[in-house]
Amino acid sequence: MPPGKLRVYLGSAPGVGKTYAMLGEGQRRASRGTHVVIGFMEDYGRPLTREMAEGLETVPRKTMSYRGSSFTEMDLDAILARRPQVVLVDELAHTNIPGCRHEKRWQDINELLDAGIDVISTVNIQHLESLSDVVEQITGVRQRETVPDDVVRQADQIELIDMSGEALRRRMVHGNIYPSDKIDTALSHYFRLGNLTALRELAMLWAADRVEEALLRYRNDHGIQQPWSTRERVLVALSGGPEGDTLIRRAKRTASRGAGGEFLAVNVQRSDGLATASPKLLARQQALVEELGGTFHTVTSDDTAGAVLDLARQVNATQIVIGATRRSRLKELFSRGVGETIIEGSGDDIDVYVVTHSEAAHGRLLHRRPGAAQDPGVAQ
Repeated sequence: MPPGKLRVYLGSAPGVGKTYAMLGEGQRRASRGTHVVIGFMEDYGRPLTREMAEGLETVPRKTMSYRGSSFTEMDLDAILARRPQVVLVDELAHTNIPGCRHEKRWQDINELLDAGIDVISTVNIQHLESLSDVVEQITGVRQRETVPDDVVRQADQIELIDMSGEALRRRMVHGNIYPSDKIDTALSHYFRLGNLTALRELAMLWAADRVEEALLRYRNDHGIQQPWSTRERVLVALSGGPEGDTLIRRAKRTASRGAGGEFLAVNVQRSDGLATASPKLLARQQALVEELGGTFHTVTSDDTAGAVLDLARQVNATQIVIGATRRSRLKELFSRGVGETIIEGSGDDIDVYVVTHSEAAHGRLLHRRPGAAQDPGVAQ
């Protein structure tokens, strides 16, 4: 039996409409004759959410005792016994009380998927494990319940439920999110406009990365080599020379000119293990890349230019930044430089920018013969 498919509605904050969207999708599928059940749903007293759930079969929750109190949890065994085609399971990051078969709800969902049942679920951006520290810095609230990012990333479909901070605050004022006695406190704390705007941006950026992953998989699956310039992505080639800091900062500035731009750095090492650059200098440059928000990659290859081009195409880079040559005029007469090879191999799809620096050809850069390409400062 093939595994079920997981669809996740991702939101930036409570009240944007994730559960409503989940129920709406359940209603649409049920209207087409699909057997849909509600495995777990929290309406938090919101009338519109309750109305959207009307007519859908609900699997009763099971009641459990823990430390003298009663709790209700999703009845996983009852859903498996019912064997619906689709089950709606709210709050993906929820932690089950002790005594349940699994500690986390996402583990319950994995069991449903393994049984061939499609699952539609919901999660807010603040519950993603990788963002919990950032969210705490923004809101001052530590999230006790989180879900590993990979659990959400591996979903077959992720849909961002978006709403501006102003619109969400209006929903709050109208009583569509919390009871009236909690509205003022929420608006002046977690639901401050600055918080909501920052959380919204986090959700959009995370979702954009997930879309980018899907695009890269599609290109790989279909053998598409040429980059698709969906956003600015700059790859800087580092030889480990002293000009590296200049190249890194230029790549960062170039990537920052476009919305959602990013930059990466690559150092190509020889396969025989012989060092062609100072490890101390490379470590410092890696730290600078990461400090500026980029990612550092090390590739082992005896074909420096080919390795840089291969990585550029793998990551869907739109630009490559290289340094002006540090080779002497005599060497240029007898050998083709790495930079020339990168420029010629980039084709029409990737722009190559040659950045001058103080180490370039010992100050003789301006005396290069007309039309000659330039290479990064890779020791020849």
